[in-house]
Amino acid sequence: MAQSGAGRPGRGRGGAGRRPRQRLRTARGRSVSSARWLERQLNDPYVHAARREGLRSRAAFKLLELDDRYRLLKPGLRVVDLGAAPGGWTQVAVERVKAGAPGGGRVVALDLEEMGAVAGAEVIRGDIHAAGTPATVRRALGGTADLVLSDMAPPASGHRDTDHLRIVALVQAAAELALDLLAVDGAFVAKVWQGGTAGELLALLKRRFKNVRHAKPAASRAGSAEIYLVCTGFRG
Repeated sequence: MAQSGAGRPGRGRGGAGRRPRQRLRTARGRSVSSARWLERQLNDPYVHAARREGLRSRAAFKLLELDDRYRLLKPGLRVVDLGAAPGGWTQVAVERVKAGAPGGGRVVALDLEEMGAVAGAEVIRGDIHAAGTPATVRRALGGTADLVLSDMAPPASGHRDTDHLRIVALVQAAAELALDLLAVDGAFVAKVWQGGTAGELLALLKRRFKNVRHAKPAASRAGSAEIYLVCTGFRG
């Protein structure tokens, strides 16, 4: 499991460094988009680092970087990971809050899809839109949350306006759940798209949190429009 700075490409123990660019041996039977995705995976240093460190996704490095920058995860905190599958962010949260250890924190992972168990976390299959979800998560946490994380993104439809509406709706749902679950001085982190946060939602978050920032981790792909909202100091 990667520690602060460990296992990052070019950093830590055995950093990935520069690798010769690899190409698919054959694209036979694959669509152009599928072949491009596979070649990108072959040449992504974060993919290789995640495999080496036993992390379930390259996305884990995004949370590691955000935590290094903003000190979001501390031993003993109660954390909710929304849209958690396949579990990379959950793994990072478990390690950094010392979930499962004496005096450690708690981590609850929620997703619509089946997700394999993560030692130290409670995995719940559920819908963030369901009326009973806040109570279910609160019971699993044993109280309120100190941090709510969301790396959720809707499946792309290929239609820009439709995708924009879906992204905004998903972030709004995550924010509503966070406002329901958080303890005073808690934090909320959510993936959005550049230009994908409704003005009304941003205004609400600025009223409810002392600090609202935008951040783009180095692990986000250069061509990606994703960016993260980091909201700290929940006013209650």
